[in-house]
Amino acid sequence: AVAKANPFPKAPANTTVAIFLDAAPPADALAKAGGAQDEELRLGKREIYVHYPSGQGRSKLRIPAAKSGTARNMNTIARLAAMATEV
Repeated sequence: AVAKANPFPKAPANTTVAIFLDAAPPADALAKAGGAQDEELRLGKREIYVHYPSGQGRSKLRIPAAKSGTARNMNTIARLAAMATEV
């Protein structure tokens, strides 16, 4: 469901992440993010999606709402989903 909801389907999977949260992200999560350069952000049901066109390693993006979350890129999400269906 997370992969299908990816708001950046045309972006390379290795430059797009879903940050998984314990609950729905706060409505002001994007407004409170700082340090953005060329990154794109969108809210999901319990995720924050981020596309890093220039790569995550160079990014100065800070997302306070994601502090306790864990991020995985779309390649990893696809692999985990495939593994879950193999069982």
